[in-house]
Amino acid sequence: MTPDTSNIVLASASPRRRELLAGLGIDFQVVPSQIDEDRLEGESAEEFVRRLSRDKALDVANRSDIDGRWFIGSDTIVVCDQQILGKPTNHDDARRMLQMLSGRSHQVMSAYTIHDRETEEDIVRCEITEVWFRPLTGREIEGYIASGEPADKAGSYAIQGLGAFMVTAIHGSYTSVVGLPLSQIVSDLIQLGAVALFADDTSA
Repeated sequence: MTPDTSNIVLASASPRRRELLAGLGIDFQVVPSQIDEDRLEGESAEEFVRRLSRDKALDVANRSDIDGRWFIGSDTIVVCDQQILGKPTNHDDARRMLQMLSGRSHQVMSAYTIHDRETEEDIVRCEITEVWFRPLTGREIEGYIASGEPADKAGSYAIQGLGAFMVTAIHGSYTSVVGLPLSQIVSDLIQLGAVALFADDTSA
């Protein structure tokens, strides 16, 4: 699928992002970034997630011991009532988030940056998807928390896992809610010449 697969580096430790890219047959390296993910004062939710994606890509691209040309950084946040819901710190925090999301809609913002080490140019995009939850009972919330799935998920849920039982509808990109807007990022990688989805059939 890729003309030079060793040139793509995913600057993320997320197993979900790895699975999404690998599912398309894209071969790549995984080198997690090590950046400070604190929000800056006065920074909007979209500005925050876009900056984190770029910081992650550049953090790895600037390491001289890492080979590659195209570096992909990404970050996903959940926004409800203008509040950013990141990964829960404990069960009480997960409960608070799920109670907030119950019976209503929220936004999932997934941003990504593709940094080209050769040209030093960046593509930075943010996909915003609206997600609706059905009303949740206290028992459902407690049972879901007990499953352990919310522990490392933005907004305390995983749409691709057990958390799917809560989601009644989405408007936007499903894979973006999982962690990476695949259609858009693949289009960008094709434009850059980093991947080729289907080789020309010259056998006919």
